[in-house]
Amino acid sequence: MQQAGLQTELAPDVRANLDRIVSAFNQDAALNATGEAHVLAMLTDKLLNRLHIDDWHRRHPGIANERIDRPIFGIGLPRTGSTALGVMMGQDPACRVLRTWEARQPCPPPLAEHQTNDPRIAEAQANLDATLAAYPSLGAMIPMAADAATECLLLLSMDFCSKEFEAYGRLNSYDQGLLQMDMEPTYQFHKRALQLLQWRCPPNRWFLRTPAHAAFLPAIDAVYPDARFVMTHRDIAKVIPSNMTLVLSLSQGFSNERDLAAMACHMVDFWEAALRRLIAFREAGNEHRFHDIQFSDFQSDPLEEIRRLYDWLGEPFSETAENRMRSWWTAQAEERQCTGKVDFSELGISLDELEHRFAFYSDRFVR
Repeated sequence: MQQAGLQTELAPDVRANLDRIVSAFNQDAALNATGEAHVLAMLTDKLLNRLHIDDWHRRHPGIANERIDRPIFGIGLPRTGSTALGVMMGQDPACRVLRTWEARQPCPPPLAEHQTNDPRIAEAQANLDATLAAYPSLGAMIPMAADAATECLLLLSMDFCSKEFEAYGRLNSYDQGLLQMDMEPTYQFHKRALQLLQWRCPPNRWFLRTPAHAAFLPAIDAVYPDARFVMTHRDIAKVIPSNMTLVLSLSQGFSNERDLAAMACHMVDFWEAALRRLIAFREAGNEHRFHDIQFSDFQSDPLEEIRRLYDWLGEPFSETAENRMRSWWTAQAEERQCTGKVDFSELGISLDELEHRFAFYSDRFVR
């Protein structure tokens, strides 16, 4: 509050969420000194952003009148091509995505006339460059740029209910607790953040994404009853080792402890529960709101898959959007590198068991 220069208090439910994540970091994450310093700075940034967003809404109540119409949510398992899809959608001038620089520092809300030269872009890019210099393997796994689309779990983390936090340490009990929480208030804040970001910076045709949305579709539906969903699919035997590699890359240096078997067990449990919830939501009269994309098809011909998506959405696929998407994909393909993945034998779970547990999903959706 002192840093923000504001006198407003956190709402009791937000403070409870904050207390919960702080307790999890203290008790479960086994942070070393570097990890503690990093988490302290990260949580402080989240608090500052939350206080400022609430303050902008308080001073400008008309922001709450901004309509978030028919948002599109990219969902599915992690490491299924959703990052590339989100960044490519962000190449369409008619599509609004959550850009890395505004997700990291949303206030003051962006202005349309300065959205390409806002000083926060250079600041965010410098931070990304420093991270990639320290951990070059991340660049091979995730296309990252300050002006590119990022996951909206960064907004959820400003309510302190987010899978983002697992990138900073082992938080198994916290992640399991998320599955039991009422996430509707968190998505109400998510909507308030989007309203603020589009208030002075259209367009308002949002494409949002993060795999963890899969576990909370009823809460999303309560806040965005006209939302549509794009689900990406991939072989579970490739997803889990790839996602384990990513999580380890993100959290390396923050803890001196590493138990791959325990991490894998937790990861498999969470995503099995998330997919079962997602399928139950689809089967509860919502199948028409879903469009499916196979990872292999997207890798082979991403523009054809995006063209199919636009046809399903009933939106025009402009020549400008297509050309920009093609240019990004070509450049990204040239920069893409192979990176080593965690060996399946280290995960303490057999391939047969994994395939058996996820057969309810794979038999129906993966080909």
